[in-house]
Amino acid sequence: MGVGATECEVLVIGAGPGGASAALHAARHGLNVIIIEDHSEIGTPVHCGECISEVAVKNLNIDLPEDVISKHVNGIRVLFPDGTAKKLSEPGYVLEKHLFERWLTEKAESEGATVHLSHKLTSMERIEKDGNFNGWLCEGQGENFPFEAKIVIDASGVGGVCSKLLSLNPRPKVIAGMQYEMLEVPTDDYLDFYMWPKYAEKGYLWMIPKCDGRANVGLVTEDKPRTKKALDEFIEATHFKGLEQILPPWKEKGNHAFGGTIPISGPHEVTHYDGLMLVGDAAGFTSPLFEGGSHLALKSAFFAANTAAKAIELGDTSADNLSSYPELWKNEFPPYEKILKGKTALYSLSDEEMSVMGRCFPDEMSSMGLTGKAMVGILILLRRPGLFFKRIIPAMLAFGYSRAKYYGW
Repeated sequence: MGVGATECEVLVIGAGPGGASAALHAARHGLNVIIIEDHSEIGTPVHCGECISEVAVKNLNIDLPEDVISKHVNGIRVLFPDGTAKKLSEPGYVLEKHLFERWLTEKAESEGATVHLSHKLTSMERIEKDGNFNGWLCEGQGENFPFEAKIVIDASGVGGVCSKLLSLNPRPKVIAGMQYEMLEVPTDDYLDFYMWPKYAEKGYLWMIPKCDGRANVGLVTEDKPRTKKALDEFIEATHFKGLEQILPPWKEKGNHAFGGTIPISGPHEVTHYDGLMLVGDAAGFTSPLFEGGSHLALKSAFFAANTAAKAIELGDTSADNLSSYPELWKNEFPPYEKILKGKTALYSLSDEEMSVMGRCFPDEMSSMGLTGKAMVGILILLRRPGLFFKRIIPAMLAFGYSRAKYYGW
């Protein structure tokens, strides 16, 4: 044991949705769990649009308290460059994400997990016993270091601190996301996703309604240097012009804009190692088309916690004994390669071609089965046959793949 090290069975890196979920489920197994978070408080800053579908909530078996829900919504509406709008009606929730993360962390603490804020992991040293892996000695910045853990669950976000420290995976390709919270935004309780390349190169823009007339208005784009300027131009050119921008409730001062980067390369090749599992953004788990990640973070954390409990009970936390973890997420998560191919095809289309595709979709896309998809294909063939040479079918199917069986939009 390291000199003065605090022992635990599971050390969770990061107290976002993935980290808090991992800690909660591990603690429910009766494990000694410690969460370390490098920020000084839980839930800040918020990096995402804050929404999750009811399908995902049911799959995750979460009973959301009303005080973390900002608004119940009816689904999403996709708007194409010519203004064509198509709905995907499926209920869901817009959260007050900072309150959701605090609630989830408090639930983990109520099950026995310990939380240390302002603690940043800086090194990991293997512990071996009789030539076999026996845990990690974790050092860092914070008064409670060092920690000795049988298993580490990395929920540190896109930075992927454990991957970086152990050189497990290359740095992922990322997309920049930014948004404002605005007042008096008109809504019919649908999330609006704008496929408008003029403002969001290889990305999209959104309006996510919240309570009291508030809404998150933002974008993701691969043109990172131009992110804020593009968002401001979009607002100026649309019905959002002139609406008041405010600081979100978790932010006391500074610029109104907030956001971060999102991994878009798909899952990392290595998501487990001796005594280590990666969850959420740290594992590259985001939906490639609309870049959502909270539902995948929460479920991968559940898989990781269950895998950790079984390994610790057997007294073997080697990579071989954690190999069920990637099997679990691969069996359930969306088909990343198919969505990535479709996304690439989608972003190869011109504004006009994307609009043609949009006009061929039915007004309501939620019940578009095989027959409906075939009809869309026939319409495209009749209206613009040349689009088939631009791999329009994978682009079209990407919308269906992204709305995965277990996770909704």
